[in-house]
Amino acid sequence: MNKIMGLDVGTKRIGVSLSDALGFTAQPYETIPRQPEENAIAAIKKICTENNVKKIVIGLPKMMNGTIGEQAEDCIKFSDLLKSDFEIIFEDERLTSRQAEKILALQGKKYTKNKGLVDLKSACIILQQYLDRNSIN
Repeated sequence: MNKIMGLDVGTKRIGVSLSDALGFTAQPYETIPRQPEENAIAAIKKICTENNVKKIVIGLPKMMNGTIGEQAEDCIKFSDLLKSDFEIIFEDERLTSRQAEKILALQGKKYTKNKGLVDLKSACIILQQYLDRNSIN
């Protein structure tokens, strides 16, 4: 079965999560540097090949009023580099970073000195939201 990838695309890092083989749960995978962008794309494609990924869910950081801002446009532009090889789905990711920080704090993890943990947890939240909405009942 194909796994599904979740991405939290930031300006410095990209959090990567993967679904289980049945598509029920999102698991943290790794955080990769955003720059240079061609290296980030190559790393994502390699992970996809190694894990039989055909679909990528990318967090879209909409503004609080639901409009597309500068950061969301950047995510869309980044996704253009992947859409020829993968099915791309955008998932509204408003407030996922705050949610991730709260979860990490409850787990006793020191995320303030390692922002990559927030990106990784956010990627899991983004993918899990998608999986929850699209799971078989």
